[in-house]
Amino acid sequence: MKKLFIGLLFLCSSLLAQDITVALAANVSYAMDELKSAFYKEYPNLKLRIIIGGSGKLTAQIKNGAPYDIFMSANMLYPEALYKEELARNKPQIYAKGALAILSKKKRDFSKGIAVVEDATIQHIAMANPKTAPYGKATLQALKNAKLYKKIKPKLIFGESIAQTVSYTLTAADIGFIAKSALYSPKMKNFKEGENWIAIEPTLYTPISQGIVILKHAKNIQDAQHFYDFILSDKAKSILKKYGYQI
Repeated sequence: MKKLFIGLLFLCSSLLAQDITVALAANVSYAMDELKSAFYKEYPNLKLRIIIGGSGKLTAQIKNGAPYDIFMSANMLYPEALYKEELARNKPQIYAKGALAILSKKKRDFSKGIAVVEDATIQHIAMANPKTAPYGKATLQALKNAKLYKKIKPKLIFGESIAQTVSYTLTAADIGFIAKSALYSPKMKNFKEGENWIAIEPTLYTPISQGIVILKHAKNIQDAQHFYDFILSDKAKSILKKYGYQI
């Protein structure tokens, strides 16, 4: 009888569970496991379904009717555009400010800062596509402000998202411009600051303010609001700070 009761309780709990579909900028994916764990402690009957991609591509999907509840963008431009087109239920709010870093699998002399990309031994440089990924746009801005873009343009290989750019950096490129948040994921723990990576001087690019909105097509507004409020909470901010974001 006790086993039957426990089984019925589990079944009821499963039936009550609701999915919240989150369109997530790739740079935040490294922190998402910890964010999910913290969220589930507060809302055990809710379930997050995460769709990861470049912010530009996710925005195009939303405009074409993709059934997402929440959009966590890598900048404010895309969610602001959705709000103006009445595809978002609220004005975008900044949930974090991202930072750029440059990563090399091999140890390098980073004393020259971003100018390390001029090293003759570097033949392939990975960066996110500035047309689809805000971190790519910030990278392009940093390279132009450092007067390096024209010099290294032939060496550039582009990732569709920052996550793909990290993959290229670790496989196909000699060095790459990535989101600083990626460096705090478990698989990157062997890379050391000053030897394998450095943060890009923040004066070289516009701060990457990342925005969140609840979307017009959200299936369950109340549940979406719970996750939205959580991401803007002190708890979520403390987690994001651990992954290199400015709050």
